[in-house]
Amino acid sequence: MARTAESVNAVIKAYDVRGVVGEQIDAEFVRDVGASFARLVRDSGTAASQVVVGHDMRASSPDLSRAFADGVTSQGLDVVHIGLASTDQLYFASGLLDCPGAMFTASHNPAKYNGIKLCRAGAKPVGQDTGLATIKAELVAGVPVHDGAKGSVSERDGLGEYAEFVRSLVDLSQVSGVKIAVDAGNGMGGHTVPAVFEGLPVTVEPLYFELDGTFPNHEANPLDPENLKDLQRFVRETGADIGLAFDGDADRCFVVDENGDPVSPSAVTGLVAERELAKEPGATVIHNLITSRAVPELVARLGGTPVRTRVGHSFIKQQMADTGAIFDGYPRTRAQAEALEKLLAKHGRKLDRVVELQVDEDALVDRITGRFTCAVCGAGYHDRHKTPEKEGVCDKCGSTEFKRRPDDNEETVRHRMQVYRSETAPILPFYEERGIVARVDGMASIEDVTDSIDALLDD
Repeated sequence: MARTAESVNAVIKAYDVRGVVGEQIDAEFVRDVGASFARLVRDSGTAASQVVVGHDMRASSPDLSRAFADGVTSQGLDVVHIGLASTDQLYFASGLLDCPGAMFTASHNPAKYNGIKLCRAGAKPVGQDTGLATIKAELVAGVPVHDGAKGSVSERDGLGEYAEFVRSLVDLSQVSGVKIAVDAGNGMGGHTVPAVFEGLPVTVEPLYFELDGTFPNHEANPLDPENLKDLQRFVRETGADIGLAFDGDADRCFVVDENGDPVSPSAVTGLVAERELAKEPGATVIHNLITSRAVPELVARLGGTPVRTRVGHSFIKQQMADTGAIFDGYPRTRAQAEALEKLLAKHGRKLDRVVELQVDEDALVDRITGRFTCAVCGAGYHDRHKTPEKEGVCDKCGSTEFKRRPDDNEETVRHRMQVYRSETAPILPFYEERGIVARVDGMASIEDVTDSIDALLDD
């Protein structure tokens, strides 16, 4: 059905879908969003064949997620339902299954609201410029009907896999005795926190872990100081070392210290930045418009490159992709390798190959520090190995604007090699014991490296 542009624009925002249930958003509207989203990802370069769908604890979320799934399947794509989930759990599932995803939640908004956060495979963002504008247009004009077969629906419980992955990111084996007070705000933190902390040497003191989308105790919005008062009192009563307050879909967390005093989110950002820049000197760190000026100043002082973006997860993710911001691969350590093996074993799967690209460090430094790209079309060049035919002019599009990644310098490259040798290379014996390590000359041409890896995968 066709709709007015005004009604659609009121619900589809810059980076998500959000509105008052029964007034701005209902099952019919959501079904059409699902159908349009399916068309978007089905006809993209990756040609998705399925969509993973999760939802929060709001009363309307199960029905709306099913309506969305009906829209997706009407366009010939399959749906994998993971049921109750936090937003980051849905993003994890999108990466694990390598497919687009949809999370039904209104995040920190009051109970009368609901909405959808959309992503492409690998949790790549879907915002105004990356798909939502297309969906808007189709909802106004009417979503075309698919004349092929309808897709199927299946269910999958991904909470255990998600929790195991999160535990692998940070080693908490040495923090025995820590007491953590957690206010889930009757939101999805009550679902994910117990799973994540299960088996760890910490004590979790739970507050409002009952899933209730009416938010009977306080709104699940930790940005409002009024909603922190219960946690502050709870921290002091329990003698906790730290307090955590989650929003409704548990992708946002606010911290209070052992005295119950709020810790600035910018201070938390600075602490994380300091930790990550110690591992990746010179790397890019994204911060949004509402972050304290102290954060980019700290990042710069630590040798990193601060990059400001608009508020909103889709803008931040896109900026990370565009700038090469800090992103940790997986597995990177022995603990992560062991966690991955357990995760795969649960599903009767295992790694077939582990490929190590062998490189000459000096030659690698030369390759990386000399590369640059066209700022308009992205065509790649090198100071010595591949220069534009006409100096200063892109061969592909004729642009005269070029850019270099700020971390493409000798100091950073050599540090990363040092980190690889000390932290990541030690996992190779773990895989060598299983007889699955193969080595490829990483200094060969792109075509030869590709052919070598293809041969290993086909073996």
